[in-house]
Amino acid sequence: MPTISDRGNLMPASPIRRLAPYAEAARAKGLRVIHLNIGQPDIKTPEVALNAIRNIDLKIVEYSHSAGNESYRRKVADKFNGLGMGIDYTDILITTGGSEAIIFSFLACLNPGEEIIIPEPFYANYNGFASMAGINIIPIPSSIEDGFALPPIEEFEKVMTPKTKGILICNPNNPTGYLYSMEEMLQLRDLVAKHDLYLFSDEVYREFCYDGEKHISAMHLKGIEQNVVMVDSVSKRYSECGVRIGALVTKNKEVIQTALKYGQARLSPPGFGQIAGEASLETPPEYFEEVYNEYIARRDFIVEGLNKIPGVYSPMPKGAFYTVAKLPVDDADKFCQWILSDFEYNKQTVMMAPASGFYSTPGKGKDEVRIAYVLKVEDLAKALEVLEKALEAYPGRTV
Repeated sequence: MPTISDRGNLMPASPIRRLAPYAEAARAKGLRVIHLNIGQPDIKTPEVALNAIRNIDLKIVEYSHSAGNESYRRKVADKFNGLGMGIDYTDILITTGGSEAIIFSFLACLNPGEEIIIPEPFYANYNGFASMAGINIIPIPSSIEDGFALPPIEEFEKVMTPKTKGILICNPNNPTGYLYSMEEMLQLRDLVAKHDLYLFSDEVYREFCYDGEKHISAMHLKGIEQNVVMVDSVSKRYSECGVRIGALVTKNKEVIQTALKYGQARLSPPGFGQIAGEASLETPPEYFEEVYNEYIARRDFIVEGLNKIPGVYSPMPKGAFYTVAKLPVDDADKFCQWILSDFEYNKQTVMMAPASGFYSTPGKGKDEVRIAYVLKVEDLAKALEVLEKALEAYPGRTV
């Protein structure tokens, strides 16, 4: 029998989806599975996007330009320039989701064997993207005790080697919900400038900033314009995860031209997705006001509820729609599987993402889970009730 490639064997499974077979088995038993494991909002997609798809009047669904439809890129540039980024539409490459933007960024900017530094915990699929590109992630641990703030800059410099090529941040952060301050962004800017590194900035949650806090884009940082590669996506902003439309944005023309070669190899980004994405730019302000208020309510409810459960701690996230919770369990991976396979309460159970999959450092996140508060408050209330009862019954409880 032919063997699987080393590259294939090294490709990590997603901790977000790894427990899906256990959830499917629970549903087969007649249980309701409440999904807190994945960032799939139950917020309605804007009508302007749905109508654009419903009213398509095409005779042929053609390939688009490999960089994306020019009309779309021009409108995206206008949107970003309204945020003070000062870019041209030629600085934008439309991609198949934000994921492809990150993959193209790695492929264009780093050689196999080179390194990027990422504060952990981080979005688990960064591991997969790095594996695909043949590069190495060097993690810098942050701590739940201080809300997952940016680790001290000297910790970054301690792990730098001649192979260090860049730093990747997600702001606001997935999985922690942490929002980097201006002071932290300026520290990163100075570090990037000092060592002439790339700063890869995943900003797909930029609209989701709470408590009066403002999002500071890496594109706003003066003096490192040629070092910044920003990643964007329509998935969360417009609740359009399935259209698979993202963007790679940089003022570095060489990076854009190189990434475009990978774009040409896959021909073009999704046609229907671009139609939805372009139409979404006309979404009325009231939509975002309603969504913002809804997420504030969900965040406050879930974090307050988690901290009321004996032995559980969750910091208050300032952005995105995730929180990391510390549980009184021996092993969160085992617990998240057990609650699906061996526990039910009122014919319900809960699916969560073990936080260990969001760390690169072995042993980190062993008693933590990521929770996505993407469901309405009524469902979150039921999930909290199930979680509290499950923690009382779990044989590996530690407190």
